Amino acid sequence: MDTIFYNGKVYTMEPGWEPQSAVAVQDGIIQRVGSDEEILALKTEQTELADLQGKTMLPGFTDSHMHLLSYGYSLEKVNFYSARCIDDLVTLAKDFLSQRPYLTWLQGRGWNQEYWKEGRFPTRYDLDRISTDVPMSFTRACGHIIVVNSKALEVMGVTRDTEDPFGGHIDKDENGEPLGIFREAARDTVYNALPDLTVEDIKRMLKNGMDELVKAGITEVQTDDFEALPPGQYQKILDAYHQLEDEGLLKVRIFEQCLLASQPLLEQFLAEGHHTGEGTPMFRIGPLKLMADGSLGGRTAYLARPYADDPSTEGIPVFTQEQLDQLILTAQQGGMMAAVHCIGCGAADMTMHAIEAAQLACPKPDLRHAIVHCQITDQPLLEKFAKLNVVAHIQPAFVDDDIPIVEARVGRELTRTSYNWKTLQDSGVHIAGGSDSPVIDFSVMNGIYCAVTRQRLNGEPEGGWLPDQKLTAEEAVRAYTAGGAYASYDERVRGTIRNGKYADLVVLDKDIFAAAPEDIKDIKIEMTVLNGKTVYRR
Repeated sequence: MDTIFYNGKVYTMEPGWEPQSAVAVQDGIIQRVGSDEEILALKTEQTELADLQGKTMLPGFTDSHMHLLSYGYSLEKVNFYSARCIDDLVTLAKDFLSQRPYLTWLQGRGWNQEYWKEGRFPTRYDLDRISTDVPMSFTRACGHIIVVNSKALEVMGVTRDTEDPFGGHIDKDENGEPLGIFREAARDTVYNALPDLTVEDIKRMLKNGMDELVKAGITEVQTDDFEALPPGQYQKILDAYHQLEDEGLLKVRIFEQCLLASQPLLEQFLAEGHHTGEGTPMFRIGPLKLMADGSLGGRTAYLARPYADDPSTEGIPVFTQEQLDQLILTAQQGGMMAAVHCIGCGAADMTMHAIEAAQLACPKPDLRHAIVHCQITDQPLLEKFAKLNVVAHIQPAFVDDDIPIVEARVGRELTRTSYNWKTLQDSGVHIAGGSDSPVIDFSVMNGIYCAVTRQRLNGEPEGGWLPDQKLTAEEAVRAYTAGGAYASYDERVRGTIRNGKYADLVVLDKDIFAAAPEDIKDIKIEMTVLNGKTVYRR
């Protein structure tokens, strides 16, 4: 054996298995799981012994939906998550720019007007206080709204005469002048003006992101990276990943969620021979990723009814029903599953219609189409998940931001059937846990804590929000292990600790199943193991 981990509390996450204490690994594969006595009997002179000192071992975690390249990119942008007013945003940006006078375009991410005393979006005029010479673009925490300054508008050629694209909106003042606020599909105007990233830039950002992921015990990410570049530039991202793999620098497994938001682009991708499952155990092509609507905080999530706190809008559908139907059918015909961003019930209903239509028009076994986020749902939608075998990608830690706004946005009736993870779990739906980072932190412990307590990270509200929707600790851990593995067709090779599976493991400093629910978020990652090799040690 190459390595034997022993003297631990090993939760295999296999149904019905009792905790074990030792795991034997050879060539990156789990060979045996059992007691210290039986596993240590397998050691040879070459075996490395790893004493777990009584700590808890679990399968390595999967983040079933995030944006790894955007996260790595965000590490090189102004971080606005701490801003509590527009003056804070201005100060943070000025300080960042003063230390980097060489920048030709200033970018930032993380502002959220819900936490600001002004309670409004920043505009071009606020950003002009930072600079009128350097173009700048600052993305809201949700990623669905970007604000730019006047110089950026000039560079982009956006004026009062610029029309809204379908599925997007450019905010204008009472005189018809652009305010610098770009929503949903209108963001492409900003993206297309940004300086191009090289393959080396992308590799650097991905490496920096992976260095942080392993500290959270994450061994696979299902990541939408194509969104970080203008449409059609996905080959740079594929090249970066292939080079990193060839150089032995991939620290986590990658299942690429491929954002291809137009019919010609999807057809081009398929014509090049790409399909779900293409690749190696370290990097594979995953599903077609689509963004069917926006965010709840920005009121761009598409509801099936007007917003309770703004009856003038139902949000923004990114596609017509015909467009969405055609994209998902094309993917299904080409051997790609689909994973569709749906925060509003209107977008989710459109997506369910498209999935069902594709299954009827082109039946294929075991195509694990998915809805990402699954936030605002009504009872008929909850039932369709099980009926159509749609995987639910949930981000439990979203409740930290969303609890204060959900009922105001959608009303009490719709709130009761939203964020209904337990209902989905109990109806047999496969649930996969994730973060949507860099929208929020990718801490798996935060996610499990929120799933189990239904509370914000500060412990509010007492007793939990919609407490009947709490998951057990075992159900929540399963969402980040076996659930994530199922979502990428990997249940036979990872997601539990069992003979013949990848030796992707995580060690915690405390027993997550014995901890009080309120303490779960404070559990530390001691060690992360990928292919039997330690990639992080605290």
